[in-house]
Amino acid sequence: MYKLIAIDVDDTLLTDDLVVTPGTKEALAAAIEKGVFVTLATGRMFPSAKKIAMQIGFNVPIITYQGSLVKTLIDEQVLYERSVPKDAAQQLFDFCEARKLHLQLYINDILYVQEDNEKARGYSGLSKIPFVVEPDFNKLIDQPSTKMLIIDDPAYLDEIALELTPLIGDRVHITKSKAHYLEFMHKEGTKGHAIAFMAEHIGCTLDDVIAIGDSWNDHEMIEAAGLGVAMGNALPKLKEMAQYVASSNNEEGVREVIEKFILNPS
Repeated sequence: MYKLIAIDVDDTLLTDDLVVTPGTKEALAAAIEKGVFVTLATGRMFPSAKKIAMQIGFNVPIITYQGSLVKTLIDEQVLYERSVPKDAAQQLFDFCEARKLHLQLYINDILYVQEDNEKARGYSGLSKIPFVVEPDFNKLIDQPSTKMLIIDDPAYLDEIALELTPLIGDRVHITKSKAHYLEFMHKEGTKGHAIAFMAEHIGCTLDDVIAIGDSWNDHEMIEAAGLGVAMGNALPKLKEMAQYVASSNNEEGVREVIEKFILNPS
């Protein structure tokens, strides 16, 4: 029997209306009742993910910032944390300054932007987290950033990722959570590293883990888990590497996985 389920949040656990369906909540509760450790694995900040976890009755550590931070919900104890190396953070900041790109910093669970603009407000609205405006990032760049993020046109971000990979790719993990979000973490700040930590933390192996996601930032945990699941709305290349493809986020794909592999295994 599987002992740990790690579930992505946006476009996986949440519907397009940003809710967890009653049926999915019931399935999650039933899995927990059977003794399965169910957690979130998201690119979201801890404060944003915590709101979702508390709404569905979780009381376990959750994986946030793409895997850079694992933290308990109740007392907010940090169990696992990785930050962007300072030299790479400085290089990325200088690159963004030269290109006039919208860069966000995540320091001590605070979201920093350089100006109040449409990109900052759109991100804040989705994550339901306020932002702090600091026009001079030179004051912040030496502090450990759990994550750094650029928001721009998807195709342009793909070009930027190709440029940045030879510059800082040896020191940072570069991924996308959404088409218009390009994210930068420590090399060990991936969902794959985080579920490996969580498995060891609760005393099971990766073979005992189910990982469910939809975007490319989920591929490390889907490859690492004993059962890697891609949602019906997932990227085609993620579906190719997954061992099981569930229904979409709007069709209770997470509920389907729990019922098939946890509650009613064949």
